Amino acid sequence: MALGTQRFLPVRIGRSTLANRLVMSPMTRSRAGLDGTPGDLAAEYYAQRASVGLIVTEGTQPSDDGQGYLATPGIYTAAHVAGWKKVTTAVHDKGGHIFIQLMHAGRMSHPDNTPHHRQGVAPSAIAPGAPMFTATGMKDIPVPRALSIEEIRQTVADFRHAARAAIEAGADGVEIHGANGYLIQQFLAPSANTRTDQYGRSIENRARFAIEVATAIAAEIGADRTAIRLSPGSNLGGIDEGADGPALYRYLVAELDKLGLAYLHVLHNGDDRLVADLRALWKRPLILNRPGHPAEQIGADLASGLADLEAYGRLVLANPDFVARLKAGAPMNDADHTTFFGGTARGYTDYPVLEAAAAL
Repeated sequence: MALGTQRFLPVRIGRSTLANRLVMSPMTRSRAGLDGTPGDLAAEYYAQRASVGLIVTEGTQPSDDGQGYLATPGIYTAAHVAGWKKVTTAVHDKGGHIFIQLMHAGRMSHPDNTPHHRQGVAPSAIAPGAPMFTATGMKDIPVPRALSIEEIRQTVADFRHAARAAIEAGADGVEIHGANGYLIQQFLAPSANTRTDQYGRSIENRARFAIEVATAIAAEIGADRTAIRLSPGSNLGGIDEGADGPALYRYLVAELDKLGLAYLHVLHNGDDRLVADLRALWKRPLILNRPGHPAEQIGADLASGLADLEAYGRLVLANPDFVARLKAGAPMNDADHTTFFGGTARGYTDYPVLEAAAAL
């Protein structure tokens, strides 16, 4: 089947039937209020992009401890629910579907950026060796505090509570952020996890936290409204998964598959064999995200059978009418990197659509 045809076919994930197989990747934009509530501009931003089959929101913290960056949204208070309700309603009014991504930053955090200004938490007291932007400039991320067993249980409960809040806010489901160097991947990686209890050392133990979070959320809102994103081989935030990284992901995906989740979202970091193995292990829809994938190759992973859906970040960020441009074979807007994080409507809701671009 031609690339241009398959990517526009409908597909079912969990309880939702999507209009096409194109997905908006989660992207931090740092425009929430000081209390973590998304504003009216966020509703406009996401609604503009509702023609993609599925929107996955920016990473959204499940607790005060989960916040890492300035002005990122939360989904654990009544105000957060009310703010996200405006977003989901705006997307649904345009015929779109939206999953809220639940992201606990773990050690990728600075006390200046969180509501309680406390030390970050992580599997082990190991700093990532990276700087963090704060309101007063770039600062080194301090050494985090290792979570106790009881605190790990509470963190799982925080994820569960946030998932329920996301559904109350009108989301079609939630995507667990298990990628990009944040808390769940910190548990997976020996460079961040030197625990000697049931959450450390062996593959099974390092995968335990991810499985517990997915199991708890699936029990709370239904497996068919629960998904997870993984980034095998990612070294963001000082992550090193070691020689047994591929084996860990094969084990983890096989265990997650037993839960019957809505989809698996994989960030491709260059290991074609591993991605193919994960595809074979996963029995339900798989979303593949290849950073930097050129527009002319959109649909290639669908055509090869490696993925059921394809996710795109900057192309969707810069092109509210991404799907229309693909169908028309029209050129894409370039993304303005200077407006990615924080700011106003500029570089957020003011990218031109085809008609406006033609007028210019």
